Amino acid sequence: MEQVNKTLSDISSFIWGPPLLILLVGTGIFLTFRLLFLQFHALPFALKQTFISHNKHNHEGDVSHFAALMTALSATIGTGNIAGVATAVVLGGPGAVFWMWITALVGMATKYAECLLAVKYRITNSKNEMSGGPMYYIENGLGKNWKWLAILFALFGTLASFGIGSSVQANAVASAVEQSFNVNTTICGAVLTALTAIVVLGGIKSIARAASIIVPLMAIFYVVGGIIIISLHLELVGQAFMLIINDAFTGQAVEGAVLGTAVRYGVARGLFSNEAGLGSAPIAAAAAKTDHPVRQALVSMTGTFLDTIVVCSITGLVLVIGYISADNSFGELKGAALTTAYFNNLMPGPGGYIVAFGLIFFAYSTILGWCYYGEKCAGYLLGEKAVLPYRIIYTLTVMAGAVLSLDLVWNLADIFNGLMAIPNLIALLLLSNVVARETKDFVKRRRSGELY
Repeated sequence: MEQVNKTLSDISSFIWGPPLLILLVGTGIFLTFRLLFLQFHALPFALKQTFISHNKHNHEGDVSHFAALMTALSATIGTGNIAGVATAVVLGGPGAVFWMWITALVGMATKYAECLLAVKYRITNSKNEMSGGPMYYIENGLGKNWKWLAILFALFGTLASFGIGSSVQANAVASAVEQSFNVNTTICGAVLTALTAIVVLGGIKSIARAASIIVPLMAIFYVVGGIIIISLHLELVGQAFMLIINDAFTGQAVEGAVLGTAVRYGVARGLFSNEAGLGSAPIAAAAAKTDHPVRQALVSMTGTFLDTIVVCSITGLVLVIGYISADNSFGELKGAALTTAYFNNLMPGPGGYIVAFGLIFFAYSTILGWCYYGEKCAGYLLGEKAVLPYRIIYTLTVMAGAVLSLDLVWNLADIFNGLMAIPNLIALLLLSNVVARETKDFVKRRRSGELY
């Protein structure tokens, strides 16, 4: 098993090497300029559409703007926000937090583009439900000659769902419950499997309902808890920000070969957390009720902002404040254990439980969201008849993930995540003119009063 883990780790390191990271960030930078920095000047309007306007209009689709975003956020706000940030900071230094921010800011343009295309090229399936995502905008946007690329994405997406979607999250939940409440991982896995089955067997509307409750409540709980901890150590906040910025361009940031460790781990874990460019969130966006692809794209774009700029920043700041308090040392801990220890050290008692409950519910919501992604990919490959068997198999892999080796699970997740991104990024670059054209159309129609 050790040799298998090493081989998978080597494959993961190759896939997530400089070429893919440059392609991911480079696509975001290209789209940022192509869309005239839309993610910055349109963010207030996008947030308004997300939290104020989502129930005012009824258009073609399966769920509301808000529910579609919560489904996507249920899949993105997970272990990456807690364990992933800790991994980035330990391996890349405090400067990794800065590169997570940069990755999110350019990633908002990527998320906007992929979700716009998902709505534009979505179809209505045999069950009268919306189906969309990279496989559909590759085939319908680029043409039948590119169907092979769409098939590759759907294949990688199906396989990825069993890694990042079920196994990684179940493993994180089982570990957190065992560490915090001394409950056996097998028992936890069985309970989690049952809770997953109750929701996912009901399809997108059931998943969206659960996500619309779990995600906002847990995000608020975690963010407020983190803000309280930061407020208790205000004297260190300025120092923490300075350390993050300085370390981003010095120290570990410039060590290594092609990419410094701060850049590499900040970018990689930032992308792992917000999934901008991976092609997952567009699958949920395609289910939204909307009158124009741009409107849902703007709503979806806020997911990257909320995931990384808000939630990951809370984790990162607490970790860096803890790092300063511990004489600039992280010790031997890593991942979620490090985040738990620092939250608990900075606010003894409640601090550790904030992370424990955050990790449990974030990971559970991710399991729900990724089931929808995986079933849409499986449905594209094998037809709608494959959806129910997929849901059953997916639910069973939750149990397996709870008791498998953590390293094995993470390596498999990283590999399939990276493979998903490649077909999607190719499509985004080739269809960037469509994104720009739809954006101009939306602006023009709003100015004329045709759209609200």
